[in-house]
Amino acid sequence: MSARRLVHAAWLREGVLAALLDALDRDGEEARVVGGAVRNTLMGLPHGDIDVATTALPAEVTRRVAARGFKAVPTGVDHGTVTVVVEGTPFEVTTLREDVETFGRKATVRFGRDWVRDAERRDFTMNALSVTRDGTVHDHVGGLADLAARRVRFIGDPARRIAEDYLRILRFFRFHAAYGHGAPDAEGLHACIVARAGLAQLSRERVRMELMKLLAAPGAAATLGVMADSGLIGPVLAGVPWIASFDGLVAREAALGLAGDPVRRLGALAVMVAEDAERLWQRLRLFNVEHARLSSMAEGWWRVSPEAGEGAARALLYRLEPERFTDRALIAWARSGADVDDAGWRALATLPARWTAPAFPLKASHLMKRGLARGPALGAALKAAEAAWITAGFPNDRAALAAIADAAAAEVRAGS
Repeated sequence: MSARRLVHAAWLREGVLAALLDALDRDGEEARVVGGAVRNTLMGLPHGDIDVATTALPAEVTRRVAARGFKAVPTGVDHGTVTVVVEGTPFEVTTLREDVETFGRKATVRFGRDWVRDAERRDFTMNALSVTRDGTVHDHVGGLADLAARRVRFIGDPARRIAEDYLRILRFFRFHAAYGHGAPDAEGLHACIVARAGLAQLSRERVRMELMKLLAAPGAAATLGVMADSGLIGPVLAGVPWIASFDGLVAREAALGLAGDPVRRLGALAVMVAEDAERLWQRLRLFNVEHARLSSMAEGWWRVSPEAGEGAARALLYRLEPERFTDRALIAWARSGADVDDAGWRALATLPARWTAPAFPLKASHLMKRGLARGPALGAALKAAEAAWITAGFPNDRAALAAIADAAAAEVRAGS
């Protein structure tokens, strides 16, 4: 099968890509754009990274692009991939291939010239579309029909595709969350459930990468619900998923016009206490900055409430800074039982947009002028002065600051 339709996309015929295709798509060799860029363009989305497939072998690709003055980097020559850099823009150029033997992420491949065989070795039908530089789309596996139906479907036997790389279980759900509509493909879902034990074979880094992309996808809430019902998200998290908390957070992000934040969403889904943040750090090999945010979410989110008043909210924002304040406020709101249009919670969650925490204006020199010497006592006085300044509502007038400094110095001297 090779359904065809024309794509009218300026990026395909202009600029650096056009120069690259002109080098490769001539003199007995053919080159096409493949995969995500084709899929996204047909869906009216930004094309993203552009990958090119070609009948030319890696050595010939390197020779041709070098003759045009482009840089060729042998990033995956054993599997046919050369990264070509044209005026600072990188493109992955991969020779057509077919799998001879597959084992997990690794595979023994054979280079070829058959576009159908190359398409059949890919994961999902919507990812196997290719387009020539005149805009003609080639579909060898039914991808156009699935794209029109917003259906993520494995190419060929789903069980076989999954056995080739168990990460495809997570990719199935990630692509459904990003591009699918309605319930996931039943045959694909069944194969994922049957093969779920294979998730344990995956590296933590690869699982993290796919999970974070899934969490940020537009349809993440519904998709995670299916995964939870199918017993597929618990093993990934090594803990209990809080689907209602996740759904609530997504709804509140949307209500405030916020982009879906994968780290915050992970916190809503899987972090209730500090131990959860530690477990996820190890389980998913999270970056340290991601672990720090999750730990912050776990610390007292249940104490955040508009009932505490604006002063308490400002004090928390001063201590946490905007990103972590927003994390904690949104998670507390999602778990509070309050409606998504609750005015008090909305005001609390949007405080960073309305108020910027000032810098603490008192310095060590202010307290040294009041008779304190350098040392622990001076540090204690500064800490006491900052606490009093926060409690007083962050005043900035000289009289109030002088009174705070006087009281802090007197308190420390009295206790020494």
